[in-house]
Amino acid sequence: MTTRRAIPKTITLSMMRRSLYSAVVCDALDGLGFRNQSPLVQLKPQTGIHKLVGRCKTTLWTDMAHKDPKPYELELVALDSCRPDDVLIAAANGSDRSGIWGELLSTAARNSGCVGTIVDGAVRDVAKMTAMKFPVFARGTCLYDSMNRQRVIDIDVPVEIAGVRFCPGDLVIADVDGIVVVPQAVEKEAIARAWKKVYEENITRDAIRGGMKAVAAYKKYGVL
Repeated sequence: MTTRRAIPKTITLSMMRRSLYSAVVCDALDGLGFRNQSPLVQLKPQTGIHKLVGRCKTTLWTDMAHKDPKPYELELVALDSCRPDDVLIAAANGSDRSGIWGELLSTAARNSGCVGTIVDGAVRDVAKMTAMKFPVFARGTCLYDSMNRQRVIDIDVPVEIAGVRFCPGDLVIADVDGIVVVPQAVEKEAIARAWKKVYEENITRDAIRGGMKAVAAYKKYGVL
């Protein structure tokens, strides 16, 4: 729970992980006119870790039906170029053709500083990734290996998941409610607004718990 205090000059990723959540950040973006920042698809936690906050490291995937002359080439480059606090975004257009993410990729990504992954598609090795406590959000699972079924065709480019754009370096917050991506151009203002709303929600909650009626609380504090 966020303590009652003024907005800090700097709100770090660590602070966001403790105090912010996807819905309140989405509300802040709504107020700034950014109303399409959360993919309306079921990308759910797969490994028992229900919150993920970091910077987008993007990969673009495609389905394939021929032998790959250089299997795994670009996905391995993406893994090795991850930096601390990166979240690997696998934009695979919702394909369940194979499990494009698994234990070995999670291990390599973590070694490079990656804090989790968001897969618009399927994953596998869930039990092993769960044991690693590596955060993975995905549409579901598939046993098949990606070789000759799916491959990365570009990295570090803007990608889309369900019509929502994820750009390299953008802030992304994922939890059980959904996923929200914050464009860098409005990040500072959006996060400040989200932080302020959490603070105000805490005050409102305490007032309602103390007996204030919901109408009166909303009239006084303007938060719902």
